[in-house]
Amino acid sequence: MCGRTCLTLDPDQVLCACKYPNEKPKEDNKEQEYTTPEWRAEFNLGRRYHASYNIAPTDITPVIVSAAHFSESSDLKCERLVMPMMWGMIPAWHKGDYRKHGLTTNNCRLEHLMDSKLYRGPFKRGQRCVVICEGFYEWQTTKPAKPSEREAYLVYVPQEAEVKIHDKSTWSPSNVKLLRMAGLFDVWQDESGDKMYSYSIITFESSPIMSWMHYRMPAILETEQQMNDWLDFKHVSDSQALAALRPATALKWHRVNKLVNNSRNKSDECNKPFEQAAKPEKPKGMLAWLTGTKPGKTKIKEEEMKQLEKADPIKRSISPTTSESAAKRPRCEPNDAAPQEVKAEIKLEAPES
Repeated sequence: MCGRTCLTLDPDQVLCACKYPNEKPKEDNKEQEYTTPEWRAEFNLGRRYHASYNIAPTDITPVIVSAAHFSESSDLKCERLVMPMMWGMIPAWHKGDYRKHGLTTNNCRLEHLMDSKLYRGPFKRGQRCVVICEGFYEWQTTKPAKPSEREAYLVYVPQEAEVKIHDKSTWSPSNVKLLRMAGLFDVWQDESGDKMYSYSIITFESSPIMSWMHYRMPAILETEQQMNDWLDFKHVSDSQALAALRPATALKWHRVNKLVNNSRNKSDECNKPFEQAAKPEKPKGMLAWLTGTKPGKTKIKEEEMKQLEKADPIKRSISPTTSESAAKRPRCEPNDAAPQEVKAEIKLEAPES
């Protein structure tokens, strides 16, 4: 399953990170050459891609597609395109507001792909894509816990020794390895004819590498051969493309803060290891009252402790603290007159009753 991702690169940086190798050089001593894909901007009803540490379904993100979808020319300058699409496929038959079709389409189960009214058409038309990110967030569901208490993890592909995926100061778009997931896309049109491109990520049953965390995992494309087989709908058959979808053999992960639970949190603390993430500040004011926290009282106690530390240790042992004196002192002094007056009043009132 995949319900949240992280991609903090701008469009130009995305293109740099998505360079792919040309055909192998004929000469053994010749260096491998790489091609930079082109960015294809789409209107998408006015919505745009925004880099984020916490990307959720319905957000716009860049995906890789074959350039053959938009050109019949056999002499293409670039075989791959990167274009922004909305996460969560919109059913082609839906009418009205594209956000209100009522289906959960961020993931597509591989087992039911060919039986699905939503996904069978795009697959048969060769509308295969690759979703890119620095990593995806997953919640551990194999342990009994409430959804809000489940541990969250950032899952990513192994990097070079000096690269720490959560620390952008240790890598650049040219040396980072993005995680690539197989997906399907479709094109939806509103009543005015404006188009919205959207996609779903393909998932299947988790292999042992991830089954300890979750029972589902995305179809991750680890090699360039898998990438080519999945994207090249002109020359690679449906069955060959499906054969390219197999469980990943190498993944890395680390636990992250529960900040990522809320998709509105876009802080750079979202993808940091749990031990390094900044702890949330204690509630103040009305929120502190609602949560039972009393910062004022805690502050007074801290000040009292500081004063005690400064005081002479001998005096501290002889003189009781203010709180101790208050505890030993009776709440009110006995008053002999009061009971007599009360008794007198009772005697006077007794005959009247």
